[in-house]
Amino acid sequence: MDNKSHFTDLRSVLKRYLYHWPLFLLGLILAAAGAYTYLQTANRVYEVSATILVKDEKKSPEEKSMVPELDQSASPKNAEAEIEILRSKNLINQVVNRFQLWTTYKTKRGLKTLDLYESTPVKFEMVQKAGMLTAHSLEVLIKDKNSFEIENLSGQKQTVAFNTPYKSEFGSWKLKPTDFIDQYIGSTITIEVDDEQAVTNNYVKSLDAHLLDKTAPTIGLFVSDEVPQRGRDFLNGLITAYNDAAMAEQKRKTKSTIDFIDNRLSSLSGELSHAEKSVQGYRSSQGLTDISTQAKTYLENTQSNDSKLNDVNVQLNIINGIEQYVNSSSDNPPSTMGISDPTLVNLVSKLSELQLKRSALLATTPESNPMFNPINKQITLTKQSIKDAISGVKSSLLNSKRELQSVNNRTQSSIRDLPVQERQFVDMKRQQSIKENLYVYLLQKREELALSYASTFTDARIVDNATVGDVKWPRPALISAIALLCGIGLPFLLIFFRDSFNDKVTSRRDIERAVDVPIAGEVSYDTSDNKVIVVNNKHSLLGEQFRTLRTNLYYLHQNRKLSPSAIKLNLHNGSLESSSLHDGNDNHARVTLFTSSIAKEGKSFVSTNTAVALAALRRKTVILEMDLRKPKILMNFDLSPDHIGITDYLTHKANLDSIIRPSGIPYLDIIGSGEISSEPSELLESNKLAELIAELRERYDDVIIDSPPLHLVTDAMIISKLTDINLYVIRQGYTGKEELTFIKEVNDSEKIANLNLVFNGIRTNKYGYGYRYDNSYYSEPQKATFTGSFKRFMSRF
Repeated sequence: MDNKSHFTDLRSVLKRYLYHWPLFLLGLILAAAGAYTYLQTANRVYEVSATILVKDEKKSPEEKSMVPELDQSASPKNAEAEIEILRSKNLINQVVNRFQLWTTYKTKRGLKTLDLYESTPVKFEMVQKAGMLTAHSLEVLIKDKNSFEIENLSGQKQTVAFNTPYKSEFGSWKLKPTDFIDQYIGSTITIEVDDEQAVTNNYVKSLDAHLLDKTAPTIGLFVSDEVPQRGRDFLNGLITAYNDAAMAEQKRKTKSTIDFIDNRLSSLSGELSHAEKSVQGYRSSQGLTDISTQAKTYLENTQSNDSKLNDVNVQLNIINGIEQYVNSSSDNPPSTMGISDPTLVNLVSKLSELQLKRSALLATTPESNPMFNPINKQITLTKQSIKDAISGVKSSLLNSKRELQSVNNRTQSSIRDLPVQERQFVDMKRQQSIKENLYVYLLQKREELALSYASTFTDARIVDNATVGDVKWPRPALISAIALLCGIGLPFLLIFFRDSFNDKVTSRRDIERAVDVPIAGEVSYDTSDNKVIVVNNKHSLLGEQFRTLRTNLYYLHQNRKLSPSAIKLNLHNGSLESSSLHDGNDNHARVTLFTSSIAKEGKSFVSTNTAVALAALRRKTVILEMDLRKPKILMNFDLSPDHIGITDYLTHKANLDSIIRPSGIPYLDIIGSGEISSEPSELLESNKLAELIAELRERYDDVIIDSPPLHLVTDAMIISKLTDINLYVIRQGYTGKEELTFIKEVNDSEKIANLNLVFNGIRTNKYGYGYRYDNSYYSEPQKATFTGSFKRFMSRF
């Protein structure tokens, strides 16, 4: 049962939305037109990409140098770190300034706006800034090859010659004509000038740089642009700037090492010259021409030992230099030549890179910026690690020095027996050899570094230059899908929110949830101008619905209860006979009242056709036009209102026979309202009304009363004291839900007895509730008129 109910609710919802199909059709047409216009006017955005390959972090063993500390070309590279360098503001700012990307040139071509990056007729050149250069737009008209027209600060047109400085609110500037000037004479060019830092930040956000393959250090660079050439220029310029920056850093490191070797060679040159002169002088003074085998062996041994001792001393000197560098605030790192500990070498290299990044950041960011906190912390931690490493290395070198000196002492004591001349000669020769070997080694390394300094090899190898890929935007399929979604979704949301904020009664469920009053019948919406449906179109859905209401009315009168007011009236007359209760089985007429909450809910229409339906059974029926303020019953039967009626009877100006008028329909009479009274409620309170109803009960089978709206005046409540059944008309889509609260109060307080409801004006398609069959079963389809069809069509919006 629940599943069936849910299915019925879903079907009702779908029918309610499908009723507004013209709105959906209009939405789809507008969405399709909008999508087509957008696709025709939107500039295409292309994806431009480039690929580079950075050096591996480690060389193969055969490529490693014997003294890696002096091989400046072997600095390690990390792909993730290189991506951050590629995306740095410093490099991107260089590209922005190189291609002047902070200036764009545009012109209109129909509905399209074209970017003239490749074919701009003029070139903007800033002469002198005046404050911030932020998002300024210039409209210039190219008059001829020599001048252009622009609107000055006072709003007047001014002609300015090319290459002539012009002053505006953001500074002084000038325009230079290009080779394309002839193509744009008479055209208006829009020049948009923005701050270079803002443009740089936009490119930093839009640039996508990531590893294409984790197993290889291949970096892909991607950017989107309306002008493919500008995208290519940007990526190629970025790669060039990256290689230039890497090469400059490499040369800086190599130059620092060369300077250190030059200083050391200068010192060794003097020492070597002094040693050679000492040997030469000693040979001459002592007359030594040969050295014994023992002295030769001693010389070789001592030379080897002294060479090791000299290496230790060199490393100690370098360690002391590093220690001084770490303890100072200098940003110029010392050379690690001769240091054999790889940990210390890596730490010094890492410290150098951190200081380089800090220097690069200082170029664009103040030192007080919180961005310096992480890098300052890393520099501090790295220095501390270097100090710890120095402590261990220095301790090891000092131990080695002591051992070598101990060996030297033992060697010296073992040759004390040699002649003094030979010993002195050996000492001199040993010093000469040490100086000479070290000098030759440094000369060799200097030549290698000089070659590296002069080389033009870059860190990044270009795998693919910047190329233009597919159109990234607009995508016709996606735009069409969005248009379809909007074309359907927006009307859906419009209907949904319109229904959500609709406070009108739209379904039987709304009524049943609010009031505990039975519904005697349902009447569909009448699209025709006929007020008497049962007569004019007997075989119709509406006619059948009124016949159903007529049948239900019979059972309502059978099961009615006597109202407290009627009981009181009978007791006042002194008797309470069964005949006075009018239980439906006697010969007295049934009195039925029709009312509603407000005007235009269709109570006159319903009461008229109910009366006609009763007369069709040959039941003598009379309908009373007791809406004494705005009567409508006579108009429904095309009768003149200029006739005496109820007000005349109540004021004793006419008798009953004189106010009864034939309707033109067999068995149906009408009593009009008569002259409009200024005090209708007072008239209805008189005893004449009870006499009128009592006399009509004797003459007719059914008495139908069309009363005023109950929520506006009290007339219906007064009349209901004399009626048997009271039908309260509610109109779908018109009666407010707040009126249901009023009906509930009336019913709960028993102000009106035997109250039932009639649900009028039901439009199944529009509100998704109502009869599931159409009028084709009851009659031949009527020929539709243009006016009626147009009104029905417009109602679907």
